[in-house]
Amino acid sequence: MTAQPLLITNSLSRKKEIFEPLNPPFVGLYVCGPTVYGDAHLGHARPAVTFDLVYRYLKHLGYKVRYVRNITDVGHLENDADEGEDKIAKKARLEKLEPMEVVQYYTDRYHRDMDRMNVLRPGIEPRASGHIIEQIEMVKAILEAGYAYESNGSVYFDVPKYNESYQYGKLSGRNVEEMMAGSRELDGQDEKRHPVDFALWKKASPGHIMRWPSPWGEGFPGWHLECSAMGAKYLGETFDIHGGGMDLLFPHHECEIAQSNAANGKDPVRYWMHNNMITINGQKMGKSLGNFITLQEFFSGTHETLDQAYSPLTIRFFILQAHYRSTLDFSNEALQAAEKGLNRMLQAIQTLDKISPEPSSSVDVSQLRNKCYEALNDDFNAPQAIAHLFDAVRIINSAYDKKDSLTKVDLQELKETFNIFLNEVFGLSATIVENQEQNTQIISGLMDLILDIRQQARKDKSWDTSDKIRDALNDLSIVVKDGKEGASWEVKK
Repeated sequence: MTAQPLLITNSLSRKKEIFEPLNPPFVGLYVCGPTVYGDAHLGHARPAVTFDLVYRYLKHLGYKVRYVRNITDVGHLENDADEGEDKIAKKARLEKLEPMEVVQYYTDRYHRDMDRMNVLRPGIEPRASGHIIEQIEMVKAILEAGYAYESNGSVYFDVPKYNESYQYGKLSGRNVEEMMAGSRELDGQDEKRHPVDFALWKKASPGHIMRWPSPWGEGFPGWHLECSAMGAKYLGETFDIHGGGMDLLFPHHECEIAQSNAANGKDPVRYWMHNNMITINGQKMGKSLGNFITLQEFFSGTHETLDQAYSPLTIRFFILQAHYRSTLDFSNEALQAAEKGLNRMLQAIQTLDKISPEPSSSVDVSQLRNKCYEALNDDFNAPQAIAHLFDAVRIINSAYDKKDSLTKVDLQELKETFNIFLNEVFGLSATIVENQEQNTQIISGLMDLILDIRQQARKDKSWDTSDKIRDALNDLSIVVKDGKEGASWEVKK
């Protein structure tokens, strides 16, 4: 283990701080999860992998971690503020489904993708719609404290009033006066006293599907409220770590701080952690920009910008190779390099079993484990720890080629170090990688065979057989496209 302190870059203080949990050995970890109205893309994978690393490493250090990651299934409006249609309700309306059918479908698919990437599931995964009572009670508390007001059946948080007693903007570094001066009028803003105020509870319009009774009439909670209410319910009014993407820092997390202070009179979180964005050609990847690639498209290689399919653990390794606070730019070249790097590391582990121990060492591997701990204790510096593991790979290959010698103790130390960091902490199990690559090859081979049979049926003018194959694949969410150069296939979104 390690005697070094764990340092975390706290977004609130903007500096590295020694991690000291409120009630050791217990740690409360809350991470903002997905809004489930579409398939997970690479941008969703980054916070999932980042905080999976945090969760795994804290557990490895001996902490008893209660990990809460929410599912947003109501209240997240189209422009991420207080106007527009609910994202899930809109999807339900377009697909002619119940909103909870949309939620369940995409939650299941999110879990499937995360499982394939070996992301551990949280201990608690609460849904916003399952905590309406807690959210209403929090709105009541904020109203009673004088930091909110009712307006036409909606309830808004009074940011300027709050700013008289607390500091709104301390997480994001924004100034309330400057924000008010730069605000523009939006639809429904006449209900607000100030342009910077935000909704705690929204009155449901006649056509709004998702609605609940409240003291202020039928409506639904504001997007920011769910995390404040559920974080307090499961981790206490103040807990250790709150994580999420940098795009949530403002307004979402800033509003969380304000709501919790107003309702409970205390800051909700001691360490705020934010992972940076994944970009494509320097632009943030996201559904709203339409430049995203779903994880399923990565796994199958069916997106037009992809040169090939990439295994789930290749994606995981690609994400871990950059520090979580730095931007990570997608390219086929970067993913192919990650694939080669991961395979090289896994091959080195297999090579360890083929090396015969020598009476003495020509290299010192005794500090490798400690170097990896030093890297991870410095704000979860995964790329630095991975670099140390690649140093070990070079030593292993050199010993296998008889250019260096390793003792029995050295070989055992290397095996244990790789097991701790590559398997336990980074979640890059060699067995999982091999199984995934084998499954990808099998699926690809089967699809080639099926399309060849269908193509022959078309040549023989056996249209019934051709159509039967196409329709059966379609029932499995596989779309067959016929072109001049033959048929291709892709998984339906």
